[in-house]
Amino acid sequence: MNLQTVTPAPPDVILGLTEAFKKDPRPHKVNLGVGVFMDDAGRTPVLPTVKRAEEHLCRAETTKSYLPIAGLPEYGERVSELVFGARHAVLQAGRVRSAQTPGGTGALRVGAEFLRKFLPSSRVWLSAPTWPNHRGVFTAAGFAATEYPYYNPATRGLNFDRMSEALENVPENDLVVLHVCCHNPTGVDLTDAQWREVAAIAARRRWIPFFDFAYQGFGTGLEADRAGLLPFLETDLPVLVAASFSKNFGLYNERTGALALVAPNATLASAWLTHVRIVVRVLYSNPPAHGAAIVAKILGDAGERAAWEQEVSVMRARIVSIRDALVKGLRRRGAPMDFSFIHAQRGMFSFSGLQEAQVTFLREKKAIYIVGGGRINVAGITTRNVDYLCDSIIEALGEPS
Repeated sequence: MNLQTVTPAPPDVILGLTEAFKKDPRPHKVNLGVGVFMDDAGRTPVLPTVKRAEEHLCRAETTKSYLPIAGLPEYGERVSELVFGARHAVLQAGRVRSAQTPGGTGALRVGAEFLRKFLPSSRVWLSAPTWPNHRGVFTAAGFAATEYPYYNPATRGLNFDRMSEALENVPENDLVVLHVCCHNPTGVDLTDAQWREVAAIAARRRWIPFFDFAYQGFGTGLEADRAGLLPFLETDLPVLVAASFSKNFGLYNERTGALALVAPNATLASAWLTHVRIVVRVLYSNPPAHGAAIVAKILGDAGERAAWEQEVSVMRARIVSIRDALVKGLRRRGAPMDFSFIHAQRGMFSFSGLQEAQVTFLREKKAIYIVGGGRINVAGITTRNVDYLCDSIIEALGEPS
C-alpha cells in the first residue's frame, strides 16, 4: 500500500451519524446519537457559571503564554479534590498526581501511552459493550484488546456473575477499563457492593484498574457517583482515572480533561508524573488553557461551586424526568415489550432494546438517528419530540425484522 492507493476510511460510528443527521433535510429529525446534553429546547447550553467564569477570565487575563506540560497547577488540585473527595486519604498522603489533558479521550490516550512504556506485554480488557473509541485509543497505543462480559440483553441489566468470573482470570499487570458511573453505552452500573467485590478481585489478581469518569454528577450526584472508585483506593494497586468535564461543565468544545494517577506512595506518584510529562511532550507538548481555567475558577470559588452543583442537579433531573416520560409514553401506547428497565439505567445513555432493523427503520423512515446496537442519548429527547419518538418506536416494533 502507498499514499496513491488510499481509499476513504469508514465514518466514525457516532460522529459519522451526526454528520448524516446534519445533512438530513427532514424538519422533524431527531438526533439521539452523539453524547451531548441538551436542554428541553434541544440546545446544548453554556452554563451560567461558565459564562461568569469566562467573563472574569477575559477581564483578569494578562498572558497567553504556554501552560506547564502537566497543565494549570490549580486545575490539577481542584480536579483531584472533585474526583476523589477533598479530604480523601490518598490526597492527604500525597499519593495522587494529575495531568491536564485535551478531554477525557486525551486522558485515556496519555494513560495508555504511559502504561505501554512499562507494561509492553500487557493487554487491555474492555467491557462488552463499551464506548467504541476505547478500543481505538488503546490499540493505537499498542495494546491488544479483549473483552469481559458486562451487559445481559436478556435481563436488560448487569451480567455480574460472568463479569466477576472473567475478572478473576485477568492476568497480573493487565489493564481493565472500568466506567465509574453512567456506563456508556448501556446506562447500567454496578452497585456499591459489587464495586467492593470487583476491587477485592483486582487486589487479589493484581491487575490495573483504569477508570473512565466522564459523567460525574449525571448518575446520582457528584459525591455518590465516585463510589465505584473508593474501594480501589483502599488497596495498594496503581489506579488511573481519566476524567472529563465535557458533560458536567458543558465544555464540549474546550476539550477539558485530566489524567489522575494514584500510586502506592508519594515518591512513586512523583516519578510516574515525570514519565507522563514525557508522553504529553511528544503528543501535544502542553494543554490548552481556557477550559481548565474555567473549571479551576468555578471549583475554587465557594459561591460559584455551589451554583455549579445546582446546575448539574438540574441537568441530572431533566435526564431522569425524560426517561420517565419515554417509559410512560411507550406504556400508554401499548408497547409490545416492557421498557421499564430504562428507569433503572443512569446517565445520558440507554440500551433501548431496539434491534438493528428497528434502528435502521427509525433512521430511514422517521429521521430518528440512533447508534447501531440501539444506544440512545436520552438527553436528546425533549417534551416536544417525545410523543413523535414514542409513536415511531411503536411503529418500528411492528415492522418485520
